Amino acid sequence: MKRKVFVLCIVLLMIVSLVFTGCTKPQESGTTPAPAPAKTQELLFATGGTAGTYYPLGGAIAGVWNANIEGINVTIQPSGASVENLRLLDSRDADIVMAMNNIAEDAWQGKGSFEGKEVKGFKAVGVVYPEIIQGVGLVESNVRTIADQKGKRVAGGPPGSGTAATTPHIFKAYGLEASDMTVVNDTFGDAVEKMKDGHLDAAWNVLAAPASAIVDLLTNKELAFLEIKGQELEELQAQFPLVAPHVIPAGTYNYKGTPYPDIHTIALQAVLYVRDDMDEELVYNLVKFMYEKNAEIAKSHATGNQILLENAKNGITTEFHPGAIKYYQEKGMWN
Repeated sequence: MKRKVFVLCIVLLMIVSLVFTGCTKPQESGTTPAPAPAKTQELLFATGGTAGTYYPLGGAIAGVWNANIEGINVTIQPSGASVENLRLLDSRDADIVMAMNNIAEDAWQGKGSFEGKEVKGFKAVGVVYPEIIQGVGLVESNVRTIADQKGKRVAGGPPGSGTAATTPHIFKAYGLEASDMTVVNDTFGDAVEKMKDGHLDAAWNVLAAPASAIVDLLTNKELAFLEIKGQELEELQAQFPLVAPHVIPAGTYNYKGTPYPDIHTIALQAVLYVRDDMDEELVYNLVKFMYEKNAEIAKSHATGNQILLENAKNGITTEFHPGAIKYYQEKGMWN
């Protein structure tokens, strides 16, 4: 009896083995297995606050990259902007960022917001658009000039942003210290909401013009643009040579159908930076498609029209990535 059971088990095992062998296609002699599909490279693009320019523009640029560069997926992330972004590159917690050129210079030199510690784990790719410093005051709060901010509630830019690093120098040029005002470090989106409710009297940010948040605020409140010009501008330029005078053209903004005249302020540059160890060919493609597909970018964000190859190197004092240099050499822009 035991022998019959044993034989039966052997037969059943042979049947099962044949079934599985029949379901498996034998590998032909001399062939190699098909290669595994290429893995998509995930890249994190740190931008800025959601009410500013960096975040929506970064999304438009990332969309063009993802559509044109094979094997990558760029995801945008809101952040505190320039200062924080450069630190994220240095710590390898981001791969691509936008930041102001003067803040990158501070990082490279270990001064300003980076006092005592040089941050150099990044390379420049190219200028994205002019960074226009825009300050607005509530007319109902009698804030019509920078000097009028004394004793008022002022949003000086979110922590870790180029705005927060720059506004104290602007205020100082006009004889104001932080102790002369109640300075808060709200994002511009939060500042606009507080100004609508009368909880803030003035706010600053670095934005493209027209800035949608300012346009939105003008539907509810009459604003004065806090201009930077004259002797105070000269003092700022003496301290910060990267600062350039900038005029926002008349008609860019309006209140109840009445256009504002020319607005005199200052501008720096919004620059694309990447990790210094990023692949050269990848960076070449990032710069190529950012400039050559600017019209596509502009379909999603109007600032895309300001992404111009002829401005690519303006105001950049830190080192360029080899991938960007390769592209500029092809275009006859690098000796």
